[in-house]
Amino acid sequence: MTLHVTNTLTGETEPFEPMDPDDVLLYYCGLTVSDPAHLGHARGWVHVDVMHRWLEHLGYGVRHVENFTDVNEKIVARAGDPSLGEDEPSVAEHYVREVLSNMRGLNLLRAEVYPRVSEHVPEILDLVETLVEKGYAYETNGSVYFDVTEFEDYGKLSNQRVEDIEEQGDPDELAEKRHPADFALWKADGVSAESVLEHRKEGHPLGDDECPTGQTWDSPWGEGRPGWHIECSAMAMTHLDSSIDVHVGGQDLVFPHHENEIAQSEAATGERFAKYWLHVRLLETKAEKMSSSLGNFTTVGEALESEGPNVVRMFLLSTAYHNRAVYSDETMAEARERWERLERGYRTAVEACDSVDARTKVDDRELRAAVERTRREFTEGMNDDFNTREATTALLELVGAVNRHVDGRDEYDYRGLRQAVETLDEFGGDVLGFQFGAVTDGRADLAGEVVELVLAVRAAEREAGNYERADELRDELEALGVTVEDTDEGATYRI
Repeated sequence: MTLHVTNTLTGETEPFEPMDPDDVLLYYCGLTVSDPAHLGHARGWVHVDVMHRWLEHLGYGVRHVENFTDVNEKIVARAGDPSLGEDEPSVAEHYVREVLSNMRGLNLLRAEVYPRVSEHVPEILDLVETLVEKGYAYETNGSVYFDVTEFEDYGKLSNQRVEDIEEQGDPDELAEKRHPADFALWKADGVSAESVLEHRKEGHPLGDDECPTGQTWDSPWGEGRPGWHIECSAMAMTHLDSSIDVHVGGQDLVFPHHENEIAQSEAATGERFAKYWLHVRLLETKAEKMSSSLGNFTTVGEALESEGPNVVRMFLLSTAYHNRAVYSDETMAEARERWERLERGYRTAVEACDSVDARTKVDDRELRAAVERTRREFTEGMNDDFNTREATTALLELVGAVNRHVDGRDEYDYRGLRQAVETLDEFGGDVLGFQFGAVTDGRADLAGEVVELVLAVRAAEREAGNYERADELRDELEALGVTVEDTDEGATYRI
């Protein structure tokens, strides 16, 4: 069975056929860095990570780009909080640093690049100018809007007709627009005080009369800021191509964000923007979506600290990306049990395979058949629209076969056990991203103490002006799998 994916654009499950038979261009709509990342965000990250891993397993080269939205009124509303930063760039930098730490903690493969909106304003302006020149966009009072009536296929992703689409954007934009559904490509001036106050958190230290306006840039239409939708088109086309294979994002982005991406991208280039649109269903808690705005979230950092990366990954992968997933004590307990069962089975297989009781001429047909069945069922599950639930279940069935083999005899089938270990390493480790045999319990405490001791020496070297030696210590730690991040409060690390 070849890989099939469910394409939101067509509403069909289709065979996966990238434009280049050797390489896949994959873009994921990343985080607006205005709050700590929560498990709902991690659900998208981990599933895209596994998509990346499985595509590489199938033999494709994967060019994976994931953006940071670091220009946004919610970020401006956080400015002035001493714990975050005095202005929009400082707040964004604080949360980008935190997100990158979360990603490494979850054992995600690194994307090819993590572009930020603030770095791509020239490309955004070029794209907006192209749309104006081609008659798809118009300027009003220093702002530029996309004219949805000029793009014949507008609404094809969300299955809507232009005449049925309600107003987009801020209510105060309505008088400037030709059609209520037109959307902003470029916004005149900075962020309004009303918008800042609307998004400001309770207890913010600044008063109502102290409202920053955020960054602005010069443009052919005057000082202003990019619209939300245009940023992803510009970054995807800058770092991938004008036409890509896979565009992934949260289910809540189908409309208006992804619909608008298609319209502005295809209007500008005359080419199909993305062939496959995959949408990750939102994580729920207590019958509502997990959301920063609702305040009903568990941060990625909290989850990693309390459960560890393997349990968090098991929780997120225990439901396929397109199916309903619920965060609760019960679902986390199930994930914890599934991971512990998988890890125990892996350890049992390794210890039995490496023991003196593993023999060359012992042949357990049931164990070897279980390995073959697991490889087949895991592959079928992953090729069925990246069904990670079926994939994890296949691995758990294999460790069940390993346990039956070891419990039932005094001498072990070395070849069967070796095949089982290799299958768990290949599929559980390389594809699903689990870390078997990771440092745990007391060894983690000892490792942490050693790292902190090295960081203290490094800090002393920096204070003494020995920056080259300090850099060497950081590089040596990172070579051992310890990621070091320098912050205003000092160095932090993650093993």
